[in-house]
Amino acid sequence: MHAHAYFHSPIGFLELTSDGETLLAVRFVDAPRAAHAPDAVLREAIRQLTGYFSGELIRFDLPIRLQGTPFQLSVWRQLLKIPFGQVRTYREIAQALGNRKAVRAVGGANARNPIAIIAPCHRVIASDGTLGGYAGGLWRKAWLLQHEGVLSMKPKYDKLF
Repeated sequence: MHAHAYFHSPIGFLELTSDGETLLAVRFVDAPRAAHAPDAVLREAIRQLTGYFSGELIRFDLPIRLQGTPFQLSVWRQLLKIPFGQVRTYREIAQALGNRKAVRAVGGANARNPIAIIAPCHRVIASDGTLGGYAGGLWRKAWLLQHEGVLSMKPKYDKLF
C-alpha cells in the first residue's frame, strides 16, 4: 500500500508517494487530494524539500526507488549526479550514457522522471543554452534554476547563458 502526502512549495503543490520504505514519486499537482498522516519517509522528504526551498539544503538524502525501463533508469541515475547550481545538456547526458545520438531519448526519459526536484531533471538544458522542456512547465524549470543560482534574472525562456 502506498502513502501520499502533499507539500505546498513556492511553485505549486507536490504530491509525494512512498511505499513506507522508499520515496516512489514527487509530482506536481493542481491541488492536494485527501491524504493520511505521512509515514516516516514522507515526513523526511517534506523536511528536506522545506530545506531546499528555504535555501538551506542543496543535496537530498532520501531512500528512493525508481521504476522504469533500463534506459530511463540510467538517465535518472545521471540526473542524481548533477550538483546543485549546475546544469548539463541533454547531449552531455547522452554522452555520459555512451550514446551521443540518444539526445531525444534522454529528453523523453526526463519527461517521465517520477521524482521531480529530487532527481533534478530541471538541471538539464538544450545544447544551445535554451531551457528545453519540463514536464512541470517551463516557468517552474526557470524558477528552480533561478533558485539554484543558474539564472540571475527572470528568463524569457530563451538562452540561459
